[in-house]
Amino acid sequence: MKAGLLQLTSGDDPVANLAMTRDLIAQAVAQGAGFVLTPEVTNCVSQDRGHQQAVLQMESYDITLAGLRETARDHAIWLSVGSLAIKTPDADGRFANRSFLISPAGDVVARYDKIHMFDVDVSATETFRESAGYRPGTRAVLATTPFAKIGLTICYDVRFPYLHRALAHAGAEVLLVPAAFSPVTGAAHWEPLLRARAIETGCYVLASAQTGEHGVSKGKLRQTYGHAMAISPWGEVLVDMGTETGVAIVDLDLAKVAKSRQRIPALTHDRPFEGP
Repeated sequence: MKAGLLQLTSGDDPVANLAMTRDLIAQAVAQGAGFVLTPEVTNCVSQDRGHQQAVLQMESYDITLAGLRETARDHAIWLSVGSLAIKTPDADGRFANRSFLISPAGDVVARYDKIHMFDVDVSATETFRESAGYRPGTRAVLATTPFAKIGLTICYDVRFPYLHRALAHAGAEVLLVPAAFSPVTGAAHWEPLLRARAIETGCYVLASAQTGEHGVSKGKLRQTYGHAMAISPWGEVLVDMGTETGVAIVDLDLAKVAKSRQRIPALTHDRPFEGP
């Protein structure tokens, strides 16, 4: 299976972002991709809660999800929508950061809400409180497709190895880490975290990404790290897209998953222990 990773610079207009995303999906398909992956918050990069309330939608009415389901059907591809910012009926008004896996028939076959919220003080001028606007998910998700068993995660989840190990123990062969990573933490941690998750689990790790400076009509500008990556089950960097938008193609060979796990069968070596 050829997988196509997308690297985007989404703004805060879902209509414009959808058109851009569909164009890049078509480019990936033209290069032979049967599985295409978009990054976190494909539909809207914004830190302005008022603007988000104005442009975001419930899942059943979301124009991006509807448009991308149609795109998957038109091209007869599997499509990972890395995540969409989605309105919820929660009383506190918080959104969901939700990933979707779409079949070639255009059906949503899996949904995953980001579990770990990015609440950090990177520096005196760069702080994030994702939990103020988004409610955390509570359930890990493994999806079975004809070409691989796929574990769904999103961005900050990559720092929590127990989630990825649980997915691997459940049968995952490919782990998805769509992201909108901070430039500061990206430069320091992005590649080693992705490689560690691959090495620990013997899985392919596919990480589509947002990149660059995101134009917004309201609120604070956002910058993201880029460097969408594909990592082999042995921990090799197969793709690093740098900071440009576009498409990268990688061949998935599941025999390499089995071979890596045979060479280092760490998933069979878990041991109970006491303490600390």
